[in-house]
Amino acid sequence: MKAVLLEEFGGPELLRLGETADPVQGADQVLIRVMATSVNRPDIIQRQGNYPPPPGESEILGLEVAGVIEQLGSSVTGWKVGDRVMTLVGGGGYAELVNAYAAHLISIPDSMSFVEAACVCETYITAYLNLFMIGRLENGETVLLHGGGGGVCTAAIQLCATLKPDTPIVVTASTGKVSRVRDQGATLVIDYKIQDFVEEIQQFTHKKGVNVILDHIGGPYLARNMKALAVGGRLIEIGVMGGPKAELNIALMMVKRQRIIGSVLRPRPVAEKGEISRKFTEEVLPHLSNRTIVPLVHEVYGLDKAGEAHKAMESGTHFGKIVLQVS
Repeated sequence: MKAVLLEEFGGPELLRLGETADPVQGADQVLIRVMATSVNRPDIIQRQGNYPPPPGESEILGLEVAGVIEQLGSSVTGWKVGDRVMTLVGGGGYAELVNAYAAHLISIPDSMSFVEAACVCETYITAYLNLFMIGRLENGETVLLHGGGGGVCTAAIQLCATLKPDTPIVVTASTGKVSRVRDQGATLVIDYKIQDFVEEIQQFTHKKGVNVILDHIGGPYLARNMKALAVGGRLIEIGVMGGPKAELNIALMMVKRQRIIGSVLRPRPVAEKGEISRKFTEEVLPHLSNRTIVPLVHEVYGLDKAGEAHKAMESGTHFGKIVLQVS
């Protein structure tokens, strides 16, 4: 099969389209003919040599795909060859064929294209898992989302607006993205280049703070996140783009009864990811099907342009998802 290969770690110029062996299918897996996949921040980190795939998973980049089932594993039931599906994968998405666990499959609604479907699983499930299943965001609570314009953030805005319509949505964004983030449905957009998000949040919430924060910056934001967090608030850490270390005022955290929760999706056990996919399918898929929620596609590249797609993500100018069209 054709796949994007990486023979050594480093820059996006090292990605090249080549040929490699077809994946070997497991009994509880399906073989998918990939129509589209997408570029996610973990792909960049893996390309740089800092995020190896879990044991047993493909070394090929790519954490989500949309395509058609080509072959069923011997123990798979409930699916058939030819079904249109989207799914999380532990690796291998940048290829013509990929194995996926049957427990992780989600049917692609007739109203959704493969390009749109390729945008769903990694970012929307990440946002859903961390805000609602882990963060326990309640309707009417205030949420802070960092990284306006990125795939997880735009997904989170849509999910919050749809599932918790009375929740004020506060988003930090760079100067050039403020108006577009506001147009996505954010209640308050803070330009982190020129504004202090803690001060803006204190003013917006009348010094109460926000109830849930979804953060991917890590260390440099920890102290300010804690100041922006309300009594009983939950800080969900899903990345360390700015660095992994920071000092924490534990006494203040205790007094304010705050929680800091670390979360990653990729290394979770198969059964756990299956349950997350099931709950996501039940609660979110109907909104994708009726197009209340529509994935935001920034740009579509051919599979042979994976390096250019990585450069686009690293530039930080994208708004929404970057997709690789495979077939």
